[in-house]
Amino acid sequence: MIILVTGAGGPTGEAVRGYFEKNGDTVIGVDRDGRAGEDVDLLDRDAVQALADRIEREHGRVDGVVHLVGGWRGASSFAETSLDDWDVLHDLLIRTLQHVSLAFEPLLRRSENGRFVIVSAKAAERPSAGGAVYATAKAAAEAWTRSLADALSGTDSAAVVLVVNALVNDAMRARKPDAKFAGFTDVHDLAAAIGGLYDRPAAELNGTRLDLTA
Repeated sequence: MIILVTGAGGPTGEAVRGYFEKNGDTVIGVDRDGRAGEDVDLLDRDAVQALADRIEREHGRVDGVVHLVGGWRGASSFAETSLDDWDVLHDLLIRTLQHVSLAFEPLLRRSENGRFVIVSAKAAERPSAGGAVYATAKAAAEAWTRSLADALSGTDSAAVVLVVNALVNDAMRARKPDAKFAGFTDVHDLAAAIGGLYDRPAAELNGTRLDLTA
């Protein structure tokens, strides 16, 4: 398969890339400094479209887009919320998603078993007072992804939202060896969950919100 992973340079991206590469898939990683493959500014719609055009010329389709660009901002109370934090999260969580999904939806439509995946958070359904900007950005990203799902209806591709409380990786455990990280999802478990989406029919998955914390 041809798999695009955005936000590929961090531990989560490394786990997802490793999962698909181990299975023999062609993985195209994108992150902002090019450490994980392509150096593409996902806030530049023309640059994202140029990437999609090149992948179309080289492969004719994509079979997976795993959008892992993320970030967190919060405040100690609702009244202390900074709208500058909203601007940051709007770009990270929403604008990058818009650019990637708009550019790659036509290539997903050509796949015989395509998946578009974002990772959301329980915070989107249970916002805290100090987490207003984060929860709102995640909720908006979910709504956008479900709109993409509607666009993919009737095709062999699906857009899916995976939900976690938070993610944990080996480096975090090494820094805090006594921490339990209760309720966290390991990045390798997340990668396996993404891979498992290909074992279910697209029509069954399209537009769903799958809770990995259950």
